[in-house]
Amino acid sequence: MPVKSMANTAEQDNLIPVEVAYATPERQLIIALNVCAGTTALEAVRQSGIAQEFDQIDLEQDSMGIFSKPLDGKGRPTPREYILEPGDRVEIYRPLQIDPKQARLARAARKKGKQ
Repeated sequence: MPVKSMANTAEQDNLIPVEVAYATPERQLIIALNVCAGTTALEAVRQSGIAQEFDQIDLEQDSMGIFSKPLDGKGRPTPREYILEPGDRVEIYRPLQIDPKQARLARAARKKGKQ
C-alpha cells in the first residue's frame, strides 16, 4: 500500500474545486480544476490554460465574473483581488458587439415600423 507524504496530503487538503469558462457563438469550454485555497480568479484562469484554447482571450482586458456577477472593482473585487471559494466558476466575458441601449432602440424602431 503506497504511503502518502505529509506534504502531499497537506497540499491536497488545501485544494478547492473551481471552474473556468469561456464561450463563443461556435464553441463553449468549461475547465474544471483544483487550485490552492487563496487563489485569485485571475490566477485560476491562468492556471487553467484556457487562453491557449481561444486566441481572442486577452487576460489583461477581458472582463471576468463569478456566476454572472462581474468582478469589476465596484460592487465586487477585481479578478486580481477576488479570492475563489470552493465551487466558484470564473467566467471570461467577450466584448459586447453592440451597445445594449442601441439594440433596444433598434428593436423598438423595427417594432414600430411593423405597426
